[in-house]
Amino acid sequence: MLPAGWLVFAVAIAILLTTWVTFTITRLDRLHARVDAAQAALDAQLVRRAAALMQLAETPGTGLSAVEALGLSAAAHEALVVNPADRQAVENRLGRSIAGLAAVRESLPQESLTELAEASTRVLIARRFYNDAVRDTRTLRSRRMPRLLHLSGRRDLPQFFDIDDSSPLTDNHTTTTDYSH
Repeated sequence: MLPAGWLVFAVAIAILLTTWVTFTITRLDRLHARVDAAQAALDAQLVRRAAALMQLAETPGTGLSAVEALGLSAAAHEALVVNPADRQAVENRLGRSIAGLAAVRESLPQESLTELAEASTRVLIARRFYNDAVRDTRTLRSRRMPRLLHLSGRRDLPQFFDIDDSSPLTDNHTTTTDYSH
């Protein structure tokens, strides 16, 4: 090849590399935005579930003893004011409190029970969306070139949100419904 041929080849390689880096940076930025949006949606659904439990606990005539109602209300209040570092543990305790309601399900007001079951289902869906976004972001960030070139900047690596969100209050068909449309 002539010296001009090498120059054209080097420019073409530089353009391809620049295009790849730009595409990867843009994709990482979109994935981080997706994680942020999914986290906001998950937080909203966790608050909704805690509020539904608090409303159930404070409803008169539920058949719950004063101690049970106070325990449920305290668990819901704790979930509403939790420090983000302790969120998973608090949400697991809240989930166990909800699971404890299965024994007295028949004595609970149907509208409150329906709201709590729907909120629990929404938490399940929001957590799946969030964890999918985290998985995709971590996968791209774990590749060699994005790591070596520090394409994600100083952003923290997103962490999975793992809680036991199975609820005995929801029917089996509720958690397997297709929400894709």
